[in-house]
Amino acid sequence: MSTAGKTSYIGLLKNGIFGENPVFRIALSLCPAVAVTSSLKNGLLMGIGVFFVQTLANVSISLVRNFIHERIRLPAYILIIATWVTAINLLLEAFAYPVYKQIGLYLQLIVAFAIILSRAELFASKNKLLPSLFDGLGMGLGFLVALVAISFFRELLGSGTLFGFPVVSSKPVLLFVLPAGGFFAVGFLMGFFNWIDIRFFGGHGASGGGH
Repeated sequence: MSTAGKTSYIGLLKNGIFGENPVFRIALSLCPAVAVTSSLKNGLLMGIGVFFVQTLANVSISLVRNFIHERIRLPAYILIIATWVTAINLLLEAFAYPVYKQIGLYLQLIVAFAIILSRAELFASKNKLLPSLFDGLGMGLGFLVALVAISFFRELLGSGTLFGFPVVSSKPVLLFVLPAGGFFAVGFLMGFFNWIDIRFFGGHGASGGGH
């Protein structure tokens, strides 16, 4: 592989984590970012689930992109995404049932996540296998990083714990474990993330929106 090719693939990874972070930069899939991040464990597991679905969906859609008629492309993408979500749900139910009981319902909602469908339409359907793979890895990692960051602060400030273990002796701010507190945490972290990008990397802040 050429040096330019390697740089391009690394750039796709960085783009998903920093340049176009799904939550902090383009503000997609904010509802699940709030719904499952009241604890670090749930945020981490949900992020891992989205990481795998995003990567596998990108790869699958890239491989079959030339066989999907343009008029039915969106239903076809959703069917592919739903197939991988179902596979991951079944694997969790079979081999990690306690985890499945906690986040199984939320995992099923991954089918409708805006970030996965948008990458299918905007990138995987127009690019070959390797670029689509690295785009999926980058976007999946970006979503994982965002969920871990949000859930870290929400659990720490709202419960005084991390992974259920007490780490802060002072009285927690219970607001942060409530849905309203989740939006506050997302807003604060989004603002901080974008300030860093604008201040040090010449970025333009977050844009977009969706579920």
